[in-house]
Amino acid sequence: MLRFVALFLCLSILFCPFAYSQSKPLKKIHVGVPSVTVGNIIIFVAKEAGLFEKYGLDAEIVVVQGSGIASKAMIGGSLDIAPVATPTVISANLAGADLTILAHTMPSVIHALMVKSEIKRPEDLKGKKIAISSFGSLTDFLVRAIMKKKGLSPDRDVSFLQIGGDAERLAALNQGVADAAAISYPGYARAQKLGFAMLWDSSKEINYPWMEIVTRRATIQRDRDLVLNYMKAHLEGIALFKRDGRFGRRVIRRTLKLNDGELVNESYELFARSFLSIPYPNLSGMKTSFEYVAQTSPEIWNYKAEKFVDVSFIEELDKSGFIKKLYEK
Repeated sequence: MLRFVALFLCLSILFCPFAYSQSKPLKKIHVGVPSVTVGNIIIFVAKEAGLFEKYGLDAEIVVVQGSGIASKAMIGGSLDIAPVATPTVISANLAGADLTILAHTMPSVIHALMVKSEIKRPEDLKGKKIAISSFGSLTDFLVRAIMKKKGLSPDRDVSFLQIGGDAERLAALNQGVADAAAISYPGYARAQKLGFAMLWDSSKEINYPWMEIVTRRATIQRDRDLVLNYMKAHLEGIALFKRDGRFGRRVIRRTLKLNDGELVNESYELFARSFLSIPYPNLSGMKTSFEYVAQTSPEIWNYKAEKFVDVSFIEELDKSGFIKKLYEK
C-alpha cells in the first residue's frame, strides 16, 4: 500500500506541470493582414515559427484588402490587431473610433508607383487610372500625398481603381486595366522586369514611418495581456527574421509564392535591414500623416500625435530587457 501511495505521489509531481499547462488554453486572436507583402512578413514569420503559441496565443491570420477595410474590421470586432496606415487610424479616431498605434516597425515606406512606358512625368498621369488597394489604405494615402506634392490634384486629375493586393494591381497594370499601380516590394521589382517604369520611389518622396501595429483601446482594456503577448511574438519575429536569413527567405518564398531566387534574396536583405529592433511609435514622423488628414479634417491640428499612440507596450518590453535578450541569442 505504501509503495502504491509513493508511486502515486511521484506521478502526481511528475505530471503536475503538464496538467497545469493544459489548464491554460491558448487565447484566440484575429490578426489582420491588409496585403500579403514583405512589409507584413513578420506576422507570417511569427506564425510559422510558433511564436504566437509560445506566448499563449492561437492566432488566426485574416487577409483583407487595405488598411481601410482592416480598420473597419477592427472597429467592428472582427480583428483584434493589424498593421493599419497611420492616416487611416487618425481619420477613424476623429470620427469616433478608439484605434491606437503601438509601434511603427519600419522608419520609411518601401513602395513605388509603377507606370506604363508612355508616362514619363507626374503630369502625364492626368486623365489616367491608378490602381490602389482600397480607399483609405496606405497605397491611397501615398499616391494622393505625393501627387499633391508634385502639384497635381488626385480628385480631379486621375481616377482611382480599388484592386486588391500587389499581385492583382500588377495584373491590372499588365492587362491595361490600369495605367499606373501603387505597389510595394518585390511587386514593383516584378513590374520592372515586365517593362514598366518607376515614376517615383515613395521612400524618397515622403517621410512616413511604416508598418504600424494597431489595436483598439477597448481591446487593451479588456485584455492587456493578450496585446502584450502579441507584441512579444511580433518583436521576437523581427529578431528571428533579422538573425536567421535562411528561415526569413523561406517564409518570404512560401508566403508570397515567389520562385525568383534573386527577388527573394533582395527582398530579405532590404527588409532585414529596415525592420526596427525597438519600434517605438514615431511621433515626429506622424507629421506627414497630419498634413494629409488636415486636407479633409483641419481640426487635426488641435491634437498632438500622442493622442493616437500607446507607447506603453514597447516601453515595457524595452525597459524590462525583453527586447535586448532577443538579440543576445
